[in-house]
Amino acid sequence: MKHSLLVICILFICVSCKQDPVPKPEAYLRLEFPEASYQELDANLPFNFEKNQLASQVETKSLEGPTESYGVTLQYPSLKGAIYLTYKSIDNNEENLIAFLRDAQKFTQEHTKKADEIVEQPFENKDRKIYGMLYEIGGNAASQSQFYVTDSTNHFLTGSLYFYAKPNYDSIYPAAKYLEKDIKQIMESITWK
Repeated sequence: MKHSLLVICILFICVSCKQDPVPKPEAYLRLEFPEASYQELDANLPFNFEKNQLASQVETKSLEGPTESYGVTLQYPSLKGAIYLTYKSIDNNEENLIAFLRDAQKFTQEHTKKADEIVEQPFENKDRKIYGMLYEIGGNAASQSQFYVTDSTNHFLTGSLYFYAKPNYDSIYPAAKYLEKDIKQIMESITWK
């Protein structure tokens, strides 16, 4: 009996000396977006810009207001998002410019309630008279990117990126980064008429 108990103990020790199980790392969904291909959009507006061909639906409309105003929506159905653009004519009026700048900055700052951070990236192209700011908004805010560009005398354009889903920054981050490149392309390619 002692002999068989000793054999069982030795077998138990040998069998139980395996390595501890190691948990597998979390897996993340890999999203691959098509290479961006840009073409100029000429939609009978006071400005032109290059848009990604992935933006398959483009809607333009004239807006009510004291100055010439237009709204442009670039729809990205495959990403369930859109970039909304609003154009306003400054009419060489410094008060208009100051009011438009204040509104654009105030609109971005309203996202501080839900945003983890707001990163500002100034934009300037003196040769083409384009000055502006790009805001990257981190966290579960409604919009992940906003921007404005102006020539500071006649034209003012603002833009915002929105997704048709409840804001969950981790889930929409890859698409937000992809569309942020499109926003930068709009800012860099804009030409005033």
